[in-house]
Amino acid sequence: MSHRLTSAAVVAAALLAGGIASADFSKTVMASLKGQLIVSKGELPEGKSDKDTVAKIKAAKLSSVTGEVQEEVAYWHFHYTAFLKSTGSTALKMEFYRDGKQYAADKSLEGVDPKSPILIGDISINEDEGLAKGKTYVIKLVTPKNQVVAQTSLLFK
Repeated sequence: MSHRLTSAAVVAAALLAGGIASADFSKTVMASLKGQLIVSKGELPEGKSDKDTVAKIKAAKLSSVTGEVQEEVAYWHFHYTAFLKSTGSTALKMEFYRDGKQYAADKSLEGVDPKSPILIGDISINEDEGLAKGKTYVIKLVTPKNQVVAQTSLLFK
């Protein structure tokens, strides 16, 4: 594992451990986004009302991320917020499926707060880990019991 990936893993672990208090979003907002994995440029925006907040979050959601090529390998780094369908796990796995069906890669997420319905962090992944530039992947957050608690689709440019 390269030093850069190790550093990214430490940053991701620190962000996961810190997370966001569920009190920062109302129950209405969390319910309307339940099961969604939102990839964004940074922290999610808040609106003047629940409806406005949901609209702003949906507007901030990215449909693609652009990689950075280093030594002929594309690296992608992205921020995510997951509105979990269920809580209780201290570890989750972020699984990447090409065309929504073919398993391509995964990232383990440790130190998850089992009581929080929201998970926030940053992920770094590269072509050497199984992803291909120009492909769309369904990203699923999965519990150790293979229950999908959030997902999204994302194009890796």
